[in-house]
Amino acid sequence: MKIAFKILGLGLAILITIGVVALVIINAQEIPSYEVEEVEFQRSDKPEAIVRGQKLTQMLCANCHMDRTSGKLTGQRMKDAPNEFGEIHAPNITQDKTYGIGEWKDGEIVRLLRTGIKRNGQYAPPYMAKLPLMADEDIDAIISFLRSDHQMVVADNKPDTPSKPSLLTKVLSRLAFKPFPMPDQPIPMPDTTNTLELGKYLAHNLECFSCHSADFKTNDYLNPTMSPGYFAGGNQPLDLEGRVKLTSNLTPDKKTGIGTWTLEQFTKAVKYGLKDGEPALSYPMLPYTQLTDYEVGAIFNYLQTIPAIENKVERSVYK
Repeated sequence: MKIAFKILGLGLAILITIGVVALVIINAQEIPSYEVEEVEFQRSDKPEAIVRGQKLTQMLCANCHMDRTSGKLTGQRMKDAPNEFGEIHAPNITQDKTYGIGEWKDGEIVRLLRTGIKRNGQYAPPYMAKLPLMADEDIDAIISFLRSDHQMVVADNKPDTPSKPSLLTKVLSRLAFKPFPMPDQPIPMPDTTNTLELGKYLAHNLECFSCHSADFKTNDYLNPTMSPGYFAGGNQPLDLEGRVKLTSNLTPDKKTGIGTWTLEQFTKAVKYGLKDGEPALSYPMLPYTQLTDYEVGAIFNYLQTIPAIENKVERSVYK
C-alpha cells in the first residue's frame, strides 16, 4: 500500500511539474499565430459607403481606438478590459504606414474583422470585437471609411503601446479563444423594410447581444440567439475605472425586462442615455446617437419578439 501511495505521489508530482513547466513556456511566448490566407477584396469608396462606414466605425471601433484628446483612431489603453486579461492597448488604425494600417491590404483588414487573424497571422483575443455575421456591404463601408480623408483616420504617426496579455489570456488563446472562419458565401444586407429582420441584424452586429446576454465567455458569436441568457442581462462589463456595470435585461419580460417599456422610453435610453426618473446611463453603455429613430424602432420591435426571461438585475450606479 505504501508503495502504491509513493507511486501515486510521484505521478502527481510529475504531472504538476509538467504543468508548471508548460505554463512557464506559454507565458514566455506570444499569443498564437495562424496560417495567413489571402483574402481578395476591393472596396467601393462610394460616398454613401463612406458615410455608412463612419457611422459604423463610431459605434464599433471608436470606443476602443479613439484618442479622446486628438479625436483620431490612434489607439488607447483599454481601461475597461478585465485586469485578468492583462494590460490591453488598442492599436493605431489610422492610415500611417509605420504605426497604423496604411500598408495593410483591404483583404487583410477584412480577414481581421471577420476572423480575428491579424496581418502577421497572430490572433486578436476577444477583447477585440469580430464581425463574422456583418453584411459584406457594411464591411465594405467600414473599410471605405478607414481609407477616406476623414480626420479620424488620416495618417498619424503616434506609436502603438504594446499590450501585455496575461498568462490567462495566453492559455485561453490556446484552449478556448479561436479565430472565426471566413464566411463561405456572401452575406447580404437585411431587408430594411422588414423591421424584425433589420432589428435582429443591428442587435447582433452592433454587439448589443454580447453585452446584454449572460456572460462574454459563454456567448455564441456565430449563432447569437443560442447564447445563454440571450438579452436577459446580468453580464459584467467594466467602466473606465474598472468597476462592474451589470447589463440590463432587454427581453420582453414584464417584471424584470422591457416588456412594459414604450418605444419612446427605449429610444431615449439607446440614443440619448436617458432613463425616466433615474440617473443617465453611463459607460460602457454609450448613447448611439448615430442610429436613426427607424433603426432604434427596429431593434425595439425585434426585442419584443424574443423569449422573455425573468432575470432581475439591479442597476449599477456609482457616485
